[in-house]
Amino acid sequence: MPAPDLENDSKNPMKASVTIAEDSQWFTGHFPENPILPGIAQLQQVVELISSHCDTDLQLTGLSRVKFKKIIKPGELLNIQVTAADKKDQYMFQILSGNEDVCSGRISFIIKN
Repeated sequence: MPAPDLENDSKNPMKASVTIAEDSQWFTGHFPENPILPGIAQLQQVVELISSHCDTDLQLTGLSRVKFKKIIKPGELLNIQVTAADKKDQYMFQILSGNEDVCSGRISFIIKN
């Protein structure tokens, strides 16, 4: 199945701001006395942004150049930005907390059957 048409470019990125509540199950067991947001939860926020923009279910096909640069605590505001990459099925993403780079990389999808 073809890659989703996100109708975006580097001048018009998809954007979202999210805050993960302290009682979110993402923090359960990660870690009880010092909760931090797991990397997979950060990537899930990117997937949800792209999926909602496309208004379709997507299947993740790849990740590359992913870097986790900052620990995220409960209640921290995250700003997510996604732009089309040079290949049709790839998108570049960046997550910021304030002015700090939290996570960045490339992500690829196809539309689920």
